[in-house]
Amino acid sequence: MTTHESTPVTGPASDSAPAHAPVSASASADDRRAVTGKRRIAFAVYVADAGQLPGLQALLRSLALTNPALCEDVVVLHPGLPDAAFDAAHRLHPRLIPRTAAGPHDVFRIDDYDTVIALTPALVVLGRIDDLLRLRTGVAAVPRPGPDGVPDDGLLVIQAQDVDHSALSAAAPQDIPESLLVPLDSRYDFRALRLGDDLTVPEDVVVLNFAGTPTSWTGPAHAARARFDLDDEAFRAAYLALPGAKHPDLLLHLALPFPDGSRPPIDLVRQLAEIHRGRGHHDRAVALLGEAVAGRPDLPRCHETLGVCLMALSRYEEAETHLLLATASPDFAPRAYGQLARLAWLLGRREDARGYALAGLESDPTDANCRAWYARTSETVAAGATSPDIPAGEQLAHVALFADGEENAGDKVLPEAVRNCFTTDTGPDRWHQQHAHLLVDEAGLERLNARRAVIVGGGGLFLPDTAPNGNSGWQWNIPDDVLARITAPLAVFAVGYNVFDGQRYRRERFAASLRALVERSAFFGLRNHGSVARVRELLPASLREKVRYQPCPTTVARHLDPRLAEPAVREDTVLLNCAYDRAGLRFGHDYGHFLAEMAAAIRAMSAVADVRYAAHMPADERFVDDLRREHGLTLPVEPLYLLSNDAIRDLYRRTRLVIGMRGHAGMIPFGCGTPIISLVSHPKLAYFLADIDRPDWGVSVHERALGARLAERALAVLADHPAAVADVHDRQRALWSVTRDNLALLRELTVLPDPFGDPDRGPGPVVPAPRSAADGDHTAPSLRTTPPTP
Repeated sequence: MTTHESTPVTGPASDSAPAHAPVSASASADDRRAVTGKRRIAFAVYVADAGQLPGLQALLRSLALTNPALCEDVVVLHPGLPDAAFDAAHRLHPRLIPRTAAGPHDVFRIDDYDTVIALTPALVVLGRIDDLLRLRTGVAAVPRPGPDGVPDDGLLVIQAQDVDHSALSAAAPQDIPESLLVPLDSRYDFRALRLGDDLTVPEDVVVLNFAGTPTSWTGPAHAARARFDLDDEAFRAAYLALPGAKHPDLLLHLALPFPDGSRPPIDLVRQLAEIHRGRGHHDRAVALLGEAVAGRPDLPRCHETLGVCLMALSRYEEAETHLLLATASPDFAPRAYGQLARLAWLLGRREDARGYALAGLESDPTDANCRAWYARTSETVAAGATSPDIPAGEQLAHVALFADGEENAGDKVLPEAVRNCFTTDTGPDRWHQQHAHLLVDEAGLERLNARRAVIVGGGGLFLPDTAPNGNSGWQWNIPDDVLARITAPLAVFAVGYNVFDGQRYRRERFAASLRALVERSAFFGLRNHGSVARVRELLPASLREKVRYQPCPTTVARHLDPRLAEPAVREDTVLLNCAYDRAGLRFGHDYGHFLAEMAAAIRAMSAVADVRYAAHMPADERFVDDLRREHGLTLPVEPLYLLSNDAIRDLYRRTRLVIGMRGHAGMIPFGCGTPIISLVSHPKLAYFLADIDRPDWGVSVHERALGARLAERALAVLADHPAAVADVHDRQRALWSVTRDNLALLRELTVLPDPFGDPDRGPGPVVPAPRSAADGDHTAPSLRTTPPTP
């Protein structure tokens, strides 16, 4: 029998700690909620004895069947029941956390969650509880009629930051100060006693409370609860049969393992495979789908998913076979051809990639993905017809994400900024471009080794899920044996560890590849101290000190390019940017709150400046649509994804303030000398602000008073703009000092051989000379030891 560890709670049930220590669990090494302020939500249920366990199980079933897309931690407080007592409950919910506690009032002592929804085994959930998840203040409850106030046997929604854990844990719920109490409508804790044994349950009741009801009742209220008294098989079947979205955790937990001898519906198998795929468990997805589609060419959607997962494991030949099977269906052919184009491109088969993209357009001329691949591969084929005049041995190789078309504007600016740290000519004459996602095969290895040095960076390349591969586990698609045979000097420069709050992935392959990369590198620099710390956690002690801090080159752009000197006049504008990739990880349950708070801040800022929206990619424009629909506000849009690098920098240089959620919506304007405020939804933004010792320049998207704080900070910047600009310049000087020292170290480590530099100059960092501002033309590289003065 499986046992489940109970986390003890201090208090009367434990003699090892003070009587009122908080009920908490140790945070995992990957818990970054303190970085972004992401709100953690849990349910809490106190079970007084084994007789209440059936009630707990009925509650869990009702919660899953009425809110199938919801799956938060369920903290079960108990006086010391054995672990085995919770086996049945564990089968119903994947995130059950038993903890010993002194009594029901210990729900107020739970301090490792921001919002706690306290329930009892006497409750069942009959409807959606979204409104409860959106509550942000005080202690919410349905008041009891009469002088007793808040009931102690019903539902409570507790906001941890508003309560005194020690004081309230020793008191009854009736003792909650009136200033903290947020009254709820009775439908969220409706007493079955009000119905007797004959009245029908009102249709709008969300939570039905059976406290004090006779066990002999058989009427409508009893029937409402009895429908959740199911055995495990019936409960699983009921959940799986529900229409609409389901939470991935619950769906996996209740669907797997499949009952012995059963043949599950193919759509369910594909759904489960998609969940595994989304979590980076591509091998599990392949195991599920491989068996399901064997001998079944008539399942194009499954073959497409299987092909994508095989591609993520770098099993390219098998992937191509299944994707080709998917093209047999007109409904899935365009998508499958788009994936085939990507696969062929990864393998360096550019003509094949172009052919697949064209086939996809013939299936559906409106398919945007195939159109993008056709454009990319057509340009690549044309570019490949010419080669630079300079010998390969005089070039540097650059491994990075190279954006084109309408891709992320920040990913367009970044590679050029990295190259500017080394040469004034950032074009193809001096640089051999190796897209990180392309497989480094024997021919690719030969091309890298023919160059003077290999620079890997920048960007968030230590990310498992943008373009997964089985060779490295991160964005550079290079097998370990090929990495070991790179003979050119190798430097990792300003790479980021870009894992979101709450994002978990299997790191075995990544950790092994990372060790090999660090061992092989002459220089290993990450773009913020947070990334340095996260990566060092994955390395043996002998390699940790090789990991250094190297700021993103976009943050020191003024010191690399004299054209970015302080403009004579700035426009009276504020540029705003938001991001929507992995929106669930960014916003959790708080998107509606975020949107309303941003509307309030925009109204306040619009009184003193022209607020405009800076879209780094087309998907960013969702904010503008949602803001107009939900709050009646319209913002002009600056489509940065359509602009050149110079135009992007110029736009950010001429505005007065940038408020950005994307990392480079902060770093690029900062590098141009423009004040910034970060909307923190990813640890990397908080890491950057910590590096420049300005954490107050960031506001969490989960901040309860987001609108007021953002408006206050923005108006202060606009009111004393010269001081804000001077502060940016001061912070930037520190980053430039680090960059200069690192570039000097790069020379000492022979990453840049002497023939590439100036043999007549003394020691000093490799810093490019200013280039002409007239037309941006590039000439032969000119290296200098002192930076231009902006």
